[in-house]
Amino acid sequence: MWFILHIFLWIIAATLTLPLAVFGLECLLAVLTHRVCSVPAIVQRPHLAILVPAHNEAPGIAATLHNIQTQLRPNDRLIVIADNCTDQTATVARQCDPLIEVLERHDPDHRGKGFALAYGVDHLRSAPVPEPTSTPEIVIIIDADCQLAPGALDALAVACLDHAGHPARPAQAVYLMDPPPNPTPRDYLSTLAFLFKNQVRPLGLHVLAGPCLLTGTGMAFPWQLLAGSQPITQTQPSLSLATANIVEDMQLGLDLAHLGHPPYLCPHALVTGQLPSASAAVRTQRQRWEHGHLHTLLVQAPRLLLAGLVTLRPTLFLLGLELSVPPLSLLVTLWGVGLCVTLVGGWLAQSASANIRWGPLVLLLAAGLCMLLGVVAGWVRFARKRVPGRVFLLTPLYILWKVPMYIGFLFHRQRSWIRTARN
Repeated sequence: MWFILHIFLWIIAATLTLPLAVFGLECLLAVLTHRVCSVPAIVQRPHLAILVPAHNEAPGIAATLHNIQTQLRPNDRLIVIADNCTDQTATVARQCDPLIEVLERHDPDHRGKGFALAYGVDHLRSAPVPEPTSTPEIVIIIDADCQLAPGALDALAVACLDHAGHPARPAQAVYLMDPPPNPTPRDYLSTLAFLFKNQVRPLGLHVLAGPCLLTGTGMAFPWQLLAGSQPITQTQPSLSLATANIVEDMQLGLDLAHLGHPPYLCPHALVTGQLPSASAAVRTQRQRWEHGHLHTLLVQAPRLLLAGLVTLRPTLFLLGLELSVPPLSLLVTLWGVGLCVTLVGGWLAQSASANIRWGPLVLLLAAGLCMLLGVVAGWVRFARKRVPGRVFLLTPLYILWKVPMYIGFLFHRQRSWIRTARN
């Protein structure tokens, strides 16, 4: 009986140590090796097509389109896909500039960003090219509620040019969330968690020349990657954008990695959004992200790790390690539970030697220290000006707020795409 208990405790400790160590090492690599470099100037940029999927974004889409237009060059195309809209999104987009191409899609049975993107790619693939533009060399996807930092399009174009050979690879901008006006401590902690997921950890993998996950906006694709994707009207196996997956961007990146085109981080390009201020909207947004993330983790992480080992493809193995790390608040919760279990187990195993009794606990403590060092170093290096240090004192309350979401994943998992209400 004691032997089985020891094996059980070591399995718990080893299972939790992997994501804790991956998280901590990614953060430390990002902090110790990242240097800010200027974006190389490009005199003649490849032709771009900017796709902006939008569902009921009339109040804010004009600001996004004007922001994008400041970075466009002659022959670039800006295309808005007004997807199943019941407001004036399409009208507002047309009023911004007659050169903006506005597509309207109405298909209530197929909702979600993936279907809107597939519709836009089908348009690029089949519609006549308006003069004097030409077929785009790079397609960039920007959400309708985001803002580009200066030089973001140029930086993404450079990244795609650097990886437009064989195999071609998509580039992912750093996507951060700003807290809403009059932010609460919960808003600050959400901002911090988002920053670690989309900037700090991807930078750590970038140091190792590893891939990154796609985050939904600020995604740049060489046209040849999307030109061969599956049209909405076809069903043969191939890369498909038209999916109802609630984390369609993450799944698209994994599909591309399996096909030999892993996404690549472009640390010089920054895209920002804003967290919603309404409590119900915050919960809806977080639940969609985290339920989709956890489902993808459970299904895809083991597959990627195994495929990376069997086929000797380091990019798949690194992507599997990246995906194996759950959301930060859940990681901390699991670590705390693991400490309690190994502590009680060590106390019960009175007849075992000290190494056997307390080995799992020591392993978890070491892994937790690695995670803590990563959090502190990452906050000091990347987030000190965005998130005040005092909010760390309220982390336990933030985790308690998140616990019902994780319980809901077990008993009432969100499976369909729901638009987040804007401020």
